[in-house]
Amino acid sequence: MFDHLNTRIPKRIEQEKEKVSVVLIPLIKKDGKYHILFEIRSNNLSHQPGEICFPGGKRESLETSLQTAVRETCEELLVSESDIQVYGSLDYFLSPAGMRIDVYLGELRNYNGQYSIDEVSDIFMVPLEFFQNTLPKRYYNNVQMQPEHDFPFDKIPGGRNYPWAKGKYEVLFYEYENHIIWGITAKILFHNIKLIQ
Repeated sequence: MFDHLNTRIPKRIEQEKEKVSVVLIPLIKKDGKYHILFEIRSNNLSHQPGEICFPGGKRESLETSLQTAVRETCEELLVSESDIQVYGSLDYFLSPAGMRIDVYLGELRNYNGQYSIDEVSDIFMVPLEFFQNTLPKRYYNNVQMQPEHDFPFDKIPGGRNYPWAKGKYEVLFYEYENHIIWGITAKILFHNIKLIQ
């Protein structure tokens, strides 16, 4: 009667509400060694202006995550698909707010430092070995449930004094020369660096 569960792959509850973005960690071979390219987001952008990130963006409804990674990289770094060799997918990130970020590793070939000024204000590269040999600094944010004003407290045990779960959210920081790589970008890199060998 319940045999269909033997081969079922679990999915996240409320996955249909999940928003998916995708990033590509771009490698560039320079002087015989791999470097990771980072973007600094344009100050004209409404979301996270001036922050350091990987190329990427929101997955469109008819795209696969891989197609999104390639499209966004082409748009932001002004390269063609033939200039990108995608090696594969890495572990994805799920934010406390429900945003899923799929991650791919790829190499840029024949890249000359160009980028779209509408989305990117600058780029820089960091040797891959820096991240393989350097642990990030760790800080924490407190996370606590905050019910909205119309929450039906009268329907739950304890009412307004209900003991909501509390937690901590880890925030990572890498410092390389005059660049601070932090937040989601740092977390994606730290948790995937063991796969980038």
